[in-house]
Amino acid sequence: MIKKVSNYFVISLAICATLSMALKPQESLNFDDYSTEGIELNYDMAHLDETHNFEQIQLSNPFQSSPVYFPNLGKSYVGFKEALAFKESRGNYFTVNTLGYLGKYQFGAETLKLIGIYNPTKFLYNPKLQEKAFLANAERNKWILRKDIKRFEGKKISGVEITESGILAAAHLAGPGSVKKFLRSYGIKNVSDAYGSSVRYYMKKFSGYDTSFIEADKRAKAIL
Repeated sequence: MIKKVSNYFVISLAICATLSMALKPQESLNFDDYSTEGIELNYDMAHLDETHNFEQIQLSNPFQSSPVYFPNLGKSYVGFKEALAFKESRGNYFTVNTLGYLGKYQFGAETLKLIGIYNPTKFLYNPKLQEKAFLANAERNKWILRKDIKRFEGKKISGVEITESGILAAAHLAGPGSVKKFLRSYGIKNVSDAYGSSVRYYMKKFSGYDTSFIEADKRAKAIL
């Protein structure tokens, strides 16, 4: 019995000695190596979003478990043209729809001629030319619709607040003449394309973007 008690005492003493050595501060430890002085630690997601301007989008792929991040273009000119391109073609430069409309922004051959492009095949396979064409067409439409923009911007027609970007988007869809008819009839003449998208729908969907970058130009051409 005495031998067992003695064994327990020795084991307990060994455990205490081990813990004491483990917890004892080492004299050679330099705490300056662990300093966080000068490092920015007080940040949050709002700060990161402001710096990097990214938004989180969860893809519908069932095998994609983690979120994917895309640039948040907001209401800028780039945001305007990319949102419109996504609606037109999902942003595909090389697509042709069932009616023969071409590219990322779905241009018709006759519209291309108005801005100086006479070779649709060359246009389809030249993304840089397509971007030039979008801007030139928007500049031309802005000149044609300049008086209507000044007259109707800020008003409500058919339940939609009229903005310059909405007017330009609708003109891209249906032409400036159809936009004039919609505005001057106060929404009664609401033209739709072959796929069911109407002037009113584009006015609402693409309202509120900053399109001040687009300059009104009667003779705008897409030139590389």
